[in-house]
Amino acid sequence: MSTILEDLNTKAIERGIPLGVHLDVTWRCNERCVHCYLDHDDQGELTSDEIHDLLQQMADAGVFFLTISGGEPLLRDDLFAIIRRARELTFNVKLKTNAILIREKEAAMIRELGVETVQVSIYSHRPEVHDAITKVKGSLARSLDAIRFLVSQGLKVTMANVVMKQTRWDYPGVQALAAELGAHFTIDPTITPHINGDRSLLRLNIDRNGLREIMNDKTIAGQEDQFDPVAPGAGQGAMDNIPCSAGHSACYVSPYGDVYPCVQFPVPSGNVRQQKFIDIWKYSPQLQEVRSIRSRDLPVCSTCAHVGGCSRCPGLAYMEGNMRGPSTADCEKSFAKTGIPSANMLRRQ
Repeated sequence: MSTILEDLNTKAIERGIPLGVHLDVTWRCNERCVHCYLDHDDQGELTSDEIHDLLQQMADAGVFFLTISGGEPLLRDDLFAIIRRARELTFNVKLKTNAILIREKEAAMIRELGVETVQVSIYSHRPEVHDAITKVKGSLARSLDAIRFLVSQGLKVTMANVVMKQTRWDYPGVQALAAELGAHFTIDPTITPHINGDRSLLRLNIDRNGLREIMNDKTIAGQEDQFDPVAPGAGQGAMDNIPCSAGHSACYVSPYGDVYPCVQFPVPSGNVRQQKFIDIWKYSPQLQEVRSIRSRDLPVCSTCAHVGGCSRCPGLAYMEGNMRGPSTADCEKSFAKTGIPSANMLRRQ
């Protein structure tokens, strides 16, 4: 994160402002990715009027960064009307999509509406691998065609590569493909449990040796902050750290109006069909509990050599059973990067 964004985030936390919101407008999807953590049946999505009203409420609350995602957001016929309203309210909009429904017309519309960034998941540069993950034949070709259209319109596009067992050796190929197409590249070696708590998806995670290679790969440009735990001995100042921005300056809203600290932190904290967004943000007991937690309040992690810089996700910890506990996936990242076992790893051994 740049210094300017860090300062902005710090001020938002100090003033209790929800600087960023991730809004899923649908969980319906035209792909069936093997690692997806969402349900895809429509259980009564927010209507256009409800979303427009929510956007106004979020603007009044001080939200600036808005990520619109799904499911596949382009399955909503009113998506561009939603984005148009968001831009009228001066939100900085990021769109996450598999892009297989984007053609020249849609790419031109996204540019016209001033979307800041479009993020497209590309799992492999090999069609047979990518398509096997999405379970849609030809999906890689269609996503890449869309990326070309978007880049040709002058849009910033990020190709996001989730690494799993099936794609263990493919991230260099995806990175090269991004460079060829003029897109940015980001990588994530963590599989997330299903939002209903089912952890069976974690079987897709790569092994420790694979994680070590990725965490120490200097060719992955721009990933240094994500993969750089602070060395042991971070000092007592680390004890006052906020674990992450979830619930502090950011939150997630589902297609059904449920508010959570983060899409990876599924603690039900209110519903915008029953309460105003700002009231949930300010007064939700669940969000207040999340905000009360500092590093010193983490029984295991507060004793860990990596406490000052671990990428510990409180949402993943929560899905392991305790939001104040360790996140095993992040313990593995710290170990892969430094070779120093975390307190949690030592305790389990």
